[in-house]
Amino acid sequence: MDTAENKPAPAAPKQPAGLEGVVAAQSSIGDVDGTNGVLIYQGLDIHDLAEHSTFEEIVFLLWHGRLPKREELEALRGELSSAMKLPGEIIELLRNTPRDSEPMDALRTAVSALAFYDEGVRDLSREGALRTATRLTAQLPVVVASFARLRDGRQLVDADPSLNLASNFLYMLKGERPTEREARILDVCLILHADHELNASTFTARVIAGTLADVYGAVTGAIAALSGPLHGGANTNVMKMLLEIGSPDKAEEWLQDALARKKKIMGFGHRVYKTEDPRSVWLRRFSKEVGEERGETRWFEILERLRELMFASKKLYPNVDYYSGSVYYQFGIPLDLFTPIFAVSRISGWTGHILEQYANNRLIRPRAEYVGPRGVRYVPIEER
Repeated sequence: MDTAENKPAPAAPKQPAGLEGVVAAQSSIGDVDGTNGVLIYQGLDIHDLAEHSTFEEIVFLLWHGRLPKREELEALRGELSSAMKLPGEIIELLRNTPRDSEPMDALRTAVSALAFYDEGVRDLSREGALRTATRLTAQLPVVVASFARLRDGRQLVDADPSLNLASNFLYMLKGERPTEREARILDVCLILHADHELNASTFTARVIAGTLADVYGAVTGAIAALSGPLHGGANTNVMKMLLEIGSPDKAEEWLQDALARKKKIMGFGHRVYKTEDPRSVWLRRFSKEVGEERGETRWFEILERLRELMFASKKLYPNVDYYSGSVYYQFGIPLDLFTPIFAVSRISGWTGHILEQYANNRLIRPRAEYVGPRGVRYVPIEER
């Protein structure tokens, strides 16, 4: 009979792979209803926000839990505008970064280095963390645009204080002011990508913030998580897929061959959504609209044909990445900048979660289910 001393410990309950469905934090920032295809930020539906809001309003909403009053929005815009200039040392860092580096790697390194030039880096009070969040939200688009221009040997373009973040990013990247419609489309794209509950990069940010590391460290970790191809980068791969297919009449043959080879079709399916990703509704509209304006509708036509075929054969819906790449591509944005644009948006959600973590902090320290051997005897090296 087993005694209390030698009775085996009860087996820990099995955890789902990838912690799927496990609740790891409480948050008021955003929520995903995957069954009904609903995404909300602080209670506001993503469709309502995409229709009426601006990215700067979303930044305020995610940080403060409510939409700003007019004077509050103007104050935030002024703070963001005044924070967009990078330290000279960061410009030199980007200038000396190998030109064939991945832009996400350059962004991760620059954000980490930005901490050296912020005297308030260790101030984790609500006021101090908000100030850092504002600096990073303003500076991420500058880093991305600056690296893109420097690697091509082009002169840097200073931000225009009269432009919002979306317009300034396109202006600093391309050297010419975007049209009003281009600026609005990118602004909505930033709104759509701003937060998505406890995704991999946001969870990473909260884990790091939970140790009371500074905001720069938490955001650096989040960028690293986003750089992985299973999190960010799908829209780049969708566009590469479209370029490979080339024309709508080749879409079905290409897909059949890809499925026969068990190739993953990028831009379809989602860990949470069991119906259509609500963000893809807007991006489908933009993909169609931009293509028609530029007289190049084949990318949208390929996307629609693949969408029909994938639903018929796999009952899979497009996700947020499916249409966005074709929009960015037609704006003349290089493919390897698609994921950095994701970061330019998601910095608002990351910092919102970091602020929330600091406000009610407890070190995030889950357990692991041990599946290795027990009772193994140490063997001296001479006997191995």
